[in-house]
Amino acid sequence: MAIDVERDGAVATIRIARPDKLNALSLAMYEDLGRAFAEAAQDDGIRSIVLAGAGERAFCVGADLTESIPALASDRFDISAWDPAHLKNVPLYKPIVSAIRGLCIGGGFEIMLATDIRIAASDAVFQLPEPIHGFVPAGGTLVRLVRQIGHAHAMEILLTGQRFSSADMLARGVVNRILPAAEVEPAAKDLAARIAALSPTAIQTIKQAVLTLQDLPLREAFAAEAELGQRTFTSDDARRGLAAFAARSKG
Repeated sequence: MAIDVERDGAVATIRIARPDKLNALSLAMYEDLGRAFAEAAQDDGIRSIVLAGAGERAFCVGADLTESIPALASDRFDISAWDPAHLKNVPLYKPIVSAIRGLCIGGGFEIMLATDIRIAASDAVFQLPEPIHGFVPAGGTLVRLVRQIGHAHAMEILLTGQRFSSADMLARGVVNRILPAAEVEPAAKDLAARIAALSPTAIQTIKQAVLTLQDLPLREAFAAEAELGQRTFTSDDARRGLAAFAARSKG
């Protein structure tokens, strides 16, 4: 299986594992990646996820073009079949931390944009080369990128097809942190573990709110926010947290 899943307590590491092909995704791997995300979403024992690539040469270079492009060009394959792997219209509210080493190109870049926190190697390389080849990055990027980093930065990345460094991506707000390559995955796992130690109700509600409220009119968004907030205030997690706080205060 070229999509591997490892468990370490409440953290699941989903790994794109085809290093000999720079972790290019076959059609079967897209299906398996979507399934891995879905299974992580449904497993109450998993509280956070790390997404990584096998080896040091690539996080993921996107679709295996020798297989996917002929299928797409012949119109016998619908790109929406990749939606679960790209987390499009998928209610996965557990946080995902990307560990990015080497090449992060095309569909790999697109899948990274579906994650919440991104830690990149100092020598990682980022690119959306689709317009060079005559098509577009339609794995969520045409929607996500401009919402995440703003118009001018997004359009430079989308329209030029050029390669960008980790420093470029940090300056534009695409990644959160840059580290030496050997430190990237351990840092991602440490961060995911620290998040997993927090209230799952609170953490997943925060992500749900961020993903679902941003396009609502303010009045509707504030009303929905209040409902989500009330859900956490009355949760078992909140009761335990407030009881612990009160006990510390008395001590």
